[in-house]
Amino acid sequence: MTASSPAARPALAGLALLLAGLVAGCGSGTPAAAPAKTVTVTPSAPASTSRSTAASPSTAAVSPSTGSSSGPAAAACPTRALAVKPGLSQGAAGSIYQVLDFTNISNVTCTLYGYPGVSLAGGKPVTQIGLAAAEDHSSPRHLVTLAPGAVANALLRIVQAANFPPARCHLANADYLQIYPPNQTTPVYVAYRAQACAKPVQILTVSVVQPGSGGS
Repeated sequence: MTASSPAARPALAGLALLLAGLVAGCGSGTPAAAPAKTVTVTPSAPASTSRSTAASPSTAAVSPSTGSSSGPAAAACPTRALAVKPGLSQGAAGSIYQVLDFTNISNVTCTLYGYPGVSLAGGKPVTQIGLAAAEDHSSPRHLVTLAPGAVANALLRIVQAANFPPARCHLANADYLQIYPPNQTTPVYVAYRAQACAKPVQILTVSVVQPGSGGS
């Protein structure tokens, strides 16, 4: 056998290493390719851009409670729905304080608000004598609701006409109180005897209408 030259030895060594690698590869086998799988993915709904996940509050309007089962305010009491009569009367310091009672004689609820119009009247035909009552503003106005049969009252002050000089007052005898319920234009005439001033002297003052009876 002919000995190889020194220059050929490295080449032979490299060839040997290559053959050894091929043999080793054949011994381990080639790994089988994994079978392909088909996966069906159902896309989810796009995520909300809002950070909050809480449900929105309801926008339905809520009616506030009126605090009353009767609903809206009743209409003003017409004159025909009221019985008007004098209540408790008391004299003090040259004046008479006369309570006026207003009773709802109708079958429906109605309201009174403010001041009645009051004056002394007499003669035939019956006519007003002197000035109508001035309003006493010591108490505020408020709505008075009268159920059927309920009563409200106002306080009338009558200064004694004889306290004024005759030339200034011109005394006259009154037989009636002419009374207009609050916000009404039809009067009620209540029998009532008193001295009045035929001249424009202010002898009458009346309060706002209040709930309840002023006595009898």
